[in-house]
Amino acid sequence: MSVLSDKHFHDEAAAYQFVEARIWPDGPVCPHCGGVERISKMGGKSTRIGTYKCYQCRKPFTVKIGTIFEASHVPMHYWLQAIFLMASSKKGISSNQLHRTLGVTLKTAWFMSHRIREAMRDGSLGPLGGNGEIVEADETYFGQRADKRTTRTSGEPFIKRGKGGPSNKRAVLGLIERGGSVRTFHVASATKENVSVLVSENIVVESMLFTDESRLYQTVGAAFLDHMTVKHSAGEYVRGGVHTNTIESYFSIFKRGMRGTYQHCAEKHLHRYLAEFDFRHNKRVALGVNDVARAGRILDGVVGKRLTYETTSAR
Repeated sequence: MSVLSDKHFHDEAAAYQFVEARIWPDGPVCPHCGGVERISKMGGKSTRIGTYKCYQCRKPFTVKIGTIFEASHVPMHYWLQAIFLMASSKKGISSNQLHRTLGVTLKTAWFMSHRIREAMRDGSLGPLGGNGEIVEADETYFGQRADKRTTRTSGEPFIKRGKGGPSNKRAVLGLIERGGSVRTFHVASATKENVSVLVSENIVVESMLFTDESRLYQTVGAAFLDHMTVKHSAGEYVRGGVHTNTIESYFSIFKRGMRGTYQHCAEKHLHRYLAEFDFRHNKRVALGVNDVARAGRILDGVVGKRLTYETTSAR
């Protein structure tokens, strides 16, 4: 039987109970005053499902307040369906597909997707790597920049040689632990200064850094336990255990998802899509997290991350 046949995906009262149990494991907490005592569930035909009243501050509330669900008129069981679909789709699920599957408008599906990506964002992760552990670093270029450049970061003009190259594409830096987590960043320009700051801030210095021969990593690489490179320009991709295949494989999945599933992404939203793909990689089956558990991890991240349509469109 499909997981989507579970009651909380189709019954609104069951959906609220499911979310409340995840967000309030020790019972309801008033989002207005923080009280946990003298709280009762409101009843009656005219009362909204899942409404409580705090008799300390005398204000009503639901589990939606202070979460990505706040001020949303979309039924909670639709939210749970959307969360599960995004959690279980390796290369993502488009707003058009959510619109057709859930029966909501395309605008609503797009906004729900961005709210769920915000819940996937994890800003509490510590540095990658550790004593003797391997971290691969590489950069990739995807999609056209919003501001077209005519010169290189060094100030030299571009020499037009076909359609290839990073001249006017969005730069993405990726860091990945062998067998562990990934972290990606959308940077305005992949300069030695920008890359060095991100690498040094996000990787433990006792780690071994594996990169290609790019000059971006020459200076910062000296700060780590070891810095090993492969020379792609000479046709060298693997030398023993030295390679950047792990991060390149991750970039491959990211680009296939962006081109095949999402097809278009405004540059101002690229960081949200990166957070989505990072989340699924860091909560993958190989690390003991299945689709159901992955959806649960998204619910753990819904608190304190409210977005409005205006702020989402403007960023």
